Amino acid sequence: MFLWLEGTALAQWVGLSLYAYPALLAIHITGLAIVVGIFFMRDLRLLGVVKILAPADFQQPGLLAYAGFLLNAVSGFMLFTSQASIFAASTSFRFKIAFIALGMILAWQIQKRLATASAEVSPDMRILAAASLACWVSAIIAGRLIAYLG
Repeated sequence: MFLWLEGTALAQWVGLSLYAYPALLAIHITGLAIVVGIFFMRDLRLLGVVKILAPADFQQPGLLAYAGFLLNAVSGFMLFTSQASIFAASTSFRFKIAFIALGMILAWQIQKRLATASAEVSPDMRILAAASLACWVSAIIAGRLIAYLG
């Protein structure tokens, strides 16, 4: 299946075009900055490290973070097609995807709780925020390690 995916017109365009891969990588990094930037600041606020905004103030930016994730998912899939068999065999890539999936589940849970949260941050929200931070940092590290460890 992965070899078939690498043979598609999309994969060939991404892999062989002089501009496609770098442009998609730039889009992917932009999506990463949006999703991780917003959720990282939200999580730091929930942990009490940043106190500029109220936790509920992250409701609207959370929607923008989901849009950033969508941008990341589409550009990431397009990048994946060009080397699908290599990425699929990569332990670092599989960890990256797992951390992203868990990070998004935690993001959804936190955003859902923020809709009904009081001004006081509960201990369970702090635990979710710490786990979320760990997932996003781990996903970024695993993503970088793909180039070095496979």
